[in-house]
Order: sequence, then C-alpha cells, then structure tokens
Amino acid sequence: MGCGVTKSNQFHKNSGKAIKSAVLIQRWYRQYVARREMRRRYTWHIFQSIEYSGEQAQIKLYNFLGYLMDNFTPASNERNLISHIFRENEVCRDAEWERYFCYKNIEVPEIYSGPHLTFPLTVEQAVGLVEAFRNKKQLHSRYVLQLLLETWKQLRMLPNINRISTCHSKEITICGDLHGQLEDLLLIFYKNDMPSLEKPYLFNGDFVDRGKDSIEILLILFSFLLVYPSEVYLNRGNHEDHIVNLRYGFTKEVLSKYKMHGKRILRLLQKIFSWLPLATVIDQKVLVLHGGISNTTDLSILARVDRHKYVSALRPPKKRHQSIVGLSIDVDVDEDTVSHNKVFQRRTSLTFPKVLSRDCFQNRSLRDFSDRIKVNTVDNVELCQRRQSILNPVIHGPENEAAQSASCESINSEDEWKQILDLLWSDPMNQDGCVPNEVRGGGCYWGPDVTEDFLNRHNLQLIIRSHECKQEGYEFCHNRKVLTLFSASNYYDVGSNRGAYVKLGPDLVPYLVQYQASSMIRELTVRQSFGRTERLALKVLREQLFAHKSDLICAFKKFDSSNTGYVCLSDWASAVESVLHLGLPWRIMRYQLVTGRTSDGSIDYHEWFNELAIKGPNAAHIDQSLLETLYRHRSTLETIFRIVDTDNSGFITIEDFRQTWKLLSVYLKMEITDDAISDLAITIDSNQDGSIDIEEFMEAFRLTDKKSRLERGRSMFMGTATDLTNLDVDPNI
Repeated sequence: MGCGVTKSNQFHKNSGKAIKSAVLIQRWYRQYVARREMRRRYTWHIFQSIEYSGEQAQIKLYNFLGYLMDNFTPASNERNLISHIFRENEVCRDAEWERYFCYKNIEVPEIYSGPHLTFPLTVEQAVGLVEAFRNKKQLHSRYVLQLLLETWKQLRMLPNINRISTCHSKEITICGDLHGQLEDLLLIFYKNDMPSLEKPYLFNGDFVDRGKDSIEILLILFSFLLVYPSEVYLNRGNHEDHIVNLRYGFTKEVLSKYKMHGKRILRLLQKIFSWLPLATVIDQKVLVLHGGISNTTDLSILARVDRHKYVSALRPPKKRHQSIVGLSIDVDVDEDTVSHNKVFQRRTSLTFPKVLSRDCFQNRSLRDFSDRIKVNTVDNVELCQRRQSILNPVIHGPENEAAQSASCESINSEDEWKQILDLLWSDPMNQDGCVPNEVRGGGCYWGPDVTEDFLNRHNLQLIIRSHECKQEGYEFCHNRKVLTLFSASNYYDVGSNRGAYVKLGPDLVPYLVQYQASSMIRELTVRQSFGRTERLALKVLREQLFAHKSDLICAFKKFDSSNTGYVCLSDWASAVESVLHLGLPWRIMRYQLVTGRTSDGSIDYHEWFNELAIKGPNAAHIDQSLLETLYRHRSTLETIFRIVDTDNSGFITIEDFRQTWKLLSVYLKMEITDDAISDLAITIDSNQDGSIDIEEFMEAFRLTDKKSRLERGRSMFMGTATDLTNLDVDPNI
C-alpha cells in the first residue's frame, strides 16, 4: 500500500509538470501564430499600399497632363510633348485604323521557326500557339497583325454586356487577373483543359502588364475567341488601357519583342481594348465584371454606351473640331454608316468649365475630378441638329425629327464615363455607403448596402469581380454576394499568394480551384517561402524610406526641437507615418528597420539612414534634391519619358530630356534649375551623341539594397507578447 501511495504522488507530481509544460508550449505556440499572422498582414499591407500608390500616381499624372492639354496654348513646348497620347484617345474613323492592319507586305522569312497561322483559325492552330509559347517561341509580326485584325472584327459584333447561359452538360470557368503571367494560364489549361465546345471560359480582364508574357496571353485568348466565339468570353479590365500600359510594362514588352512593327501592334491593341465587352451576365443571375459597381451603376446605361469611344477610361473622349467644309463638325463618321445615310452616334465630350489649379487634382480621385465636368446642353442640341443637316440633307419629315430628338437625348448622358470608370476601377469595402476610391485614385469603394440594392434592382444574386490580389486567390464579402477572383499567383513575389479560378454550373454555386504556378514553391518550405516574401517587402519599404529622406528629416526635426539628432521611438514612428501614410505598425517593425538605439531608447535619425542599407548610384556631383526626386518619382519619370519618346525608339534628345524634367517640376510644384538638369544630362550622355537611352538612364539611377535577398536577418515582428497585446490591429486589414 505504501509503495502504491508513493507511486501515486509521483504520478501527480509528473502530471503537474506535464500540464505546466503543455501550457507553456501552448502559450508559446499562440504567440508564434500571433506574430506570424501580424507579419503576414503587414507584409501584405506593404505590397498593396505601394501598388495602389503607384496607380494613384499614374492617374494624378494623367490628370495633370490633361490639364496641360486643356489650358496651355497649342504652340507651347509642354503641350507638344504630350499631345500625341491624347490624340490617340480621340475617337477616330474606323477607316483610319484599318490601314494599320495591313500585313500583306510583311514577309515571313524561311528561317522563321515559330507557329504559322492561316485564317479562319482552326482548333489545332490555337492549341499549337499555346505549345509554341510554352516552348518560348515567338509569333511573327505578320501573323500577329492578321490575328488582331480578325479579333477586331469579332469584337465589333459583340454587345457591351455579354449574356450567356449554362446547361446541364456545361459549366463555365471564370478566370481573374492574369497580368502577363503565362505560367498561370498554362497551369489553368493543364488542370481544367483548354477552351472547347464542352469547356467554355470567361476571362475577367487585366490580361496584361506587370508580367513578362502579356502579348502571348493576349494572342492565346484572341485565338480561342476566334475558334470558339460562343464559348470564350473576354471582359475589359482597367489595365486594358494604353495610358496604364505606359507605366506597368506592356508597352515596353511589345516594343522589345516586336522592334520593327511594335508601334503598329500597340496602336491596334488600343482599338481592340476599347472594343472589349464591359461585363458578362450568366443565367441572368450572376454578373461578372472587372472592378465593381457604385451607387449609380446602371446596367441599362452600360448596355447603351459606345464603349469603343473610351480608348482610355481615365479621361472622357475628346471630339475633333473640323470645319463645315470638311463635311464634319466635331463628329466622326464610319464609312459604312455614311453609305447608308445613318448618323454615327457619339456621346458628348466632357469639358472643364474653368481653368483648374494644380491643387484641385493632386490629391483627388477621378470620381471627385469628374464633378467639375459640365455639359453644355444647348450647344450640343444645336450641334446635333447641324450634324443631321450636314449628313442627311435629303431626309426630312417627322421621322427624321424624331431621330434627331433621340440622338440629342442620348448625347446628353453625363454618367457614361463615370459608369465605365466605376466598373473598371472600384473596390468593395466592409462599411455601408459609397465613397471615392482615393487609394487607387479612380472608381469608388462600395459597401454591402450598395451591393444589396444593386442586386435587387437588377434581379441578380451574385457579383464576381477581380481587380484585387488576394492571398488565397479569392475572397467572399458582402454576405457572400461578392466574390473577388485573382488568377495571377506569386503576384508580388514567389509564395506571396495563390491564384484561383471558379467553375459555375447550372446551380450557380461557385466551385473554386486554387493553385500556385512557380516550380520554386515546391522547393521551399512554408517558412522559407514566407521569409522570402517578407524580405522583399522590407526591401521595397527601405527604398521608400530612403527616397523620402528629406521629408523624413524635416518630420524628425519637428519632434527634435533642440536639434540633438535624436528622437524617441514613438516620435520616430509618428514622423515616419506622417510622411509615408502607409498605416503600418512602425513601433513593432522597429526590430527590422532600426538596429541601433541609445540606452534610453532614442534613435539617431541621421545614422538611421545609413542603417537602411540602401545604396544609390555614384553621383556625388549631381544635385541631391534632383536625385531624391528621381528616386521617389522614378516610375512617374519613366512614364513621362515613354510619352515623350513619340517614335518608341527608346531614345530622347537632350532638349526633350530637359523639357521632361521641367514638366515633372511643374507637376511636383518644385524648383529644378537648368544647371542641375544639364549636369544630369551630361552625366548620362557619356558618348555625347546628343541623345539619351531611357533604359540605361533608369537603370543607372536604380536604388539597390545592399542586404542580400537571402539574408536571414531578424524578423519584422520579433516583438514581445506585450507588444502584440498592446497593438490595436484592424481585423479587416
């Protein structure tokens, strides 16, 4: 009995230790999971914030250039530099575009080993194109132009809103953003099979930009559209826009792959993008569109708009001003329409009622900006009547007067541009209401109440949209009545996110399929994959901090009234947030961004910039404010260079280089002296041939991270349990 009691005591003693150990392990594990979730959220938040700030900068730049076009004199140098991008946004006669499709004089050399196409296309040729691109082959420019011509003809026959239906033998596969990532499209085809009579597909916009194979994705989708016009559907995305393509890589990709005919291919794609349908309705119950809706979105209006007028959705189309002698006053006429004595209707141009100051658009979204736009109704009615008298001088009577009235009524639609802008650029939010999307700079944020009202008004049950990268490739919101679908996996970096596509059968219940395309993922553990993504996010963040050095020092000095060069941790965090506005937990991130502190926890902010481990180019003789401007607005500057390079040669003259910097200085409201610009030009023009290679210039002044990407370093969130407890985190982030 005594031994039994001893054993029992020993058992209770050991079990007590085991319980304590289990509690400690459980506590450690919970802290580990909390830290990991914190790291995941804010790594993602860094990527997304910087991505959206880039989109906002692009829209602001386009607003500014539009302001110059509207208010500068026609002969001004600044206006001449940028006028061609707005001419491309004007509505043109189709006859003017058809000459660009001429491919018959382009010969295919015998040494060409890529795919050959004959029209009408066959299934075998479309499949062969996929295999050729899988094997890194390139389609000859003659076939590219021919394929684009046939695609343009097909798209012109389609309505603004496609209406399709499922049946018991079919289910429709819907894909979100692909962004030039051919590997994702090939994986989708491998897992789900290629488009066919039994396998219809809907691709929901943003086929191009960011990735390196945008043109190949377009050619594959266009080829299957021609082979299966009733089984393959394409919606337009916000990146199917030549202004956006200037910044995000598609323009550069086409010009590098098709050096001889790249410019023509780009011009044709502008036209084709404008003819892409805006949305698709499945079984009259599911609406598929790229961005989203607003509280004013109306499918009946969207069904009637002349979508091809919006070559760029960032700005209302401008009408041409021609004399009566030229048979047209501010009107474009299709030759076929003229031959049938029918007016080629177009919407009214939207014009600014007064000159705008720069301040009125620098921090506003396009939705805000559009409120200043006004339509002169009386002038448009008069113009409409003059058009009719010029184009149809022989037709009279009540029927013609009724046609004139209907024409004028359609022209008076002010909402047309905002409808398209909202459809392509909007994002959902958790709160009720509808507010301008100032994060992206275009479209709006809409809430669950707007979704509910929209679905009820149009007798729908679900909205499927894309436009936003999601870590799992998809996300439901608004009581599962809005589904966001994103098909470009590893979007920010290898392992950053999954891609997904959805299948819809007759029951209209979404069946989601997730994947990750990169073979590198299979070689990394989950911890390695996440660590790689986190390091890249920190690298991008350090570059942003370094590029804002002057503003940050000014912000630190506001807290450092004695000019000691030191600030406390909380002041450091407040100053950084006041400059970058990224909404990040800077106090927690100090473990990765700030390594050296004094005994009282103060930070030497001058030394801190050295600790950021950012290395700029060797350009000590160049004005430092000019360099910082270059670092901070690198993408904007490159976009302006691409605009100024009218012949797409990759080179600009020294004088155009100076004009570009002057344009940027006006846009940024800062002084850049002629001497500083000249010093920079002389530095770049090493061979003194009077021209500057845009690519070499941008690479020469690229910031590089001195830390290796494979460096382990300390975690961004090596905080204590107290740090995590005290941090107020928005669960919706």
